[in-house]
Amino acid sequence: MSYTVAKGNQRVDPDQLPEVSKIPAGVVDLRSDTVTRPTAEMRRAMAEAEVGDDVYGEDPTVNRLERRAAEIFGKDAALFVPTGCMGNLIAIKVWTHHGNEVICEERSHVNLYELASMSAIAGCMPRAVRGEDGIPTWRQVEAGIRPKIYYDSQTALICLENTVNMWGGTVYPTAQVEEICDHAHAMDLKVHLDGARIFNAATALGENVAQMTRKVDSVMFCLSKGLGAPVGSMVAGRKAFIERARIYRKMFGGGMRQAGVIAAAGLIALEKSPGRLHIDHENAKRLAEGIAEIPGLTIDPKKVRSNIVIFDCTKTGKTAVEICDALHPHGVWAQDTALYSVRVVTHCDVDRAGVERALVVLKDVVAKSQRKGA
Repeated sequence: MSYTVAKGNQRVDPDQLPEVSKIPAGVVDLRSDTVTRPTAEMRRAMAEAEVGDDVYGEDPTVNRLERRAAEIFGKDAALFVPTGCMGNLIAIKVWTHHGNEVICEERSHVNLYELASMSAIAGCMPRAVRGEDGIPTWRQVEAGIRPKIYYDSQTALICLENTVNMWGGTVYPTAQVEEICDHAHAMDLKVHLDGARIFNAATALGENVAQMTRKVDSVMFCLSKGLGAPVGSMVAGRKAFIERARIYRKMFGGGMRQAGVIAAAGLIALEKSPGRLHIDHENAKRLAEGIAEIPGLTIDPKKVRSNIVIFDCTKTGKTAVEICDALHPHGVWAQDTALYSVRVVTHCDVDRAGVERALVVLKDVVAKSQRKGA
């Protein structure tokens, strides 16, 4: 597999780049799309970035990134934040009060993987609902809304996720998002979208993010996943929302100084990376099809819509951790997500050759584990 890096129209050997940029030789890292390395173009932009103190609102590169993100999403304003978790927490804090409930899908990121921050910091309780493939309908959401009784904790916010990470990158249809927003707004409830991978969803749907998010009250998206920036996420919404969000960003320790150094990479990611996400989706589809052919592994390739593939390994007699541990010495890195569920994620640092190699290794590892168990 080649890990050469694009530099203009040339190809640059990774040995000529700083050590930190190199992926270990021969490794196909499918643990997450968070493991991507910044491109040579991003590194140049970071080195040359015009900077200022962003807490004072004086970093010109951050300001350009925020204006451009707001423009792309058709929102009044946007805010650069260090992480997607902080972006989601800020939105929850803005839209709720202590003692409120937040409706979310039971396997959503805000419910499982953000350290219960909505409870520990925002003072809210998640009220989990279940949707098919992680995508609840309005009726399923409505069933979780508390009645207006003074001794009940009150629903304040609905959190949606697109794509849905722990359901294998499933994609929320825009019409379904808008139906939820319309009904929620009629009940004076807010809707926040955890759009960490919203550009993957847009690629899958053939739509644009402004159209997809026009009715949500706020949206968070990551620059550091499929878009390939080294760090950072954005929160977007109306001007009044962003003004309050800026206060909570500072309160939560997210006020940064000369942040233009990282915002510069985010600008390149935002402008250039969405156009190549279809490659990751094609590679994920190939992974799913190949996995479906391996005896002992279970997956429905038709359900793979974006860059996340989750398969079941129950029939191998091995746990997900055991499968991942067996893959690791062979240079294929995967991630367990449940006792018998393994996740693999495609991204810009994994090409088709890497996908094919991963399938060969996975087939061999599973076959050997089954022979040992015989």
